[in-house]
Amino acid sequence: MKLLIVTPQLPYPPRQGTTIRNYNLIRGLAQRHTVDLLTFLAPGEDLAPDNPLLTLCRRVAGVAQPMRTVQDRIRTTLSTTTPDMGLRLESPLMHALIGGWVQRTRYDVVQIEGIELAQYGLAVAGRRRSAQRPALIFDNHNCEYLLQKRNALTDLRRPRRWPAAIYSLIQWRKLRRYEASAVRGSDSVVAVSDADRRALLALGAQTPITVISNGIDLDIYRPLEPAPPPAPAIVFTGKMDYRPNIDAALWFGREVLPRVIARAPEARFQIVGMNPHPRLDELRHHPAIDVTGAVADTRTYIQHAGAYVIPMRVGGGTRFKALEAMACAAPIVSTTLGVEGIDVRNEQEMLLADTPDAFASAVLRLLADAAGSRALRRQLGAQGRRFVESHYDWELIIPKLEQVLLTATA
Repeated sequence: MKLLIVTPQLPYPPRQGTTIRNYNLIRGLAQRHTVDLLTFLAPGEDLAPDNPLLTLCRRVAGVAQPMRTVQDRIRTTLSTTTPDMGLRLESPLMHALIGGWVQRTRYDVVQIEGIELAQYGLAVAGRRRSAQRPALIFDNHNCEYLLQKRNALTDLRRPRRWPAAIYSLIQWRKLRRYEASAVRGSDSVVAVSDADRRALLALGAQTPITVISNGIDLDIYRPLEPAPPPAPAIVFTGKMDYRPNIDAALWFGREVLPRVIARAPEARFQIVGMNPHPRLDELRHHPAIDVTGAVADTRTYIQHAGAYVIPMRVGGGTRFKALEAMACAAPIVSTTLGVEGIDVRNEQEMLLADTPDAFASAVLRLLADAAGSRALRRQLGAQGRRFVESHYDWELIIPKLEQVLLTATA
């Protein structure tokens, strides 16, 4: 099968959620299919000769990410029905490349990775009239209208965040229409969780929607052997300019950490991830909080965590951070939303808590240096590792995607 895959970011190196998913899908599909890749390149980024994508793919081309100013975003928010995400990567050069490659190559499938690229898929759909047309697959990494709805409802609770809430309310309405058009225009849609699939079905389109979850490289993310000694470190990882991660870190730092420190003064909260947003500056001065910024390897922090936390209150999709932590056999505390779409059980693979008091109590259970706490950490870590081995190995996920491709081209 000949595939053209279009991604919003260069998939390698796979440093965060979008690139991790895209790289592993390409790596898996390239084992049995011919893959061409068109992608956007960040400022200063290029395709180095040793990039493995050049070996995995038959051909690769990159286009510089377009630059949009804050003024551009304000103007289009007020003047167009297209959501911000539908304009962020608008590029005449990318349109020309996709159109030219599709015209000259008889692809079986064009696979669009994410809502930021939906306009390119819809352009392909608009010209698909011949018997040789490619099938269009829309891989929706997050149900974005639902994400903006949750952002809006969360920010409305704090008057200082009302401007952000108004922005999200506007984007929510725009994205609902835009996402619905992307689903209708595709031959098949991929969602990353059952929750996202249900939200997309609610848009009313008749397009088949299949869950193809995120996965984890079990050879890269492994438990430490032997297990590290108990540590007072409470670890949270993620791209720290991503709005749901910012909210999670602030909620934990403001509401949960004081309750933990009151009973465990030695506890330390490590916020680990690239591009810390200025909103996190209020946490930098706290003596028990370390905002690391980008680190060489997040696994070291995850593997040595006394408690790995996922204090998410907004967002969607399948959290790579949850899969990474379970693969490393870390003891985890998460909100219910933090593992939405992952069928974990409270007290089995991790501890679940949704209020500041309950979350703090769960963290304290893991940090305690007592026989029962040590046994609990070992139990959660071992069962979490077995869980991802059984459900989230990329070797199990790629055949499911291949079946979607076969069905769409039948």
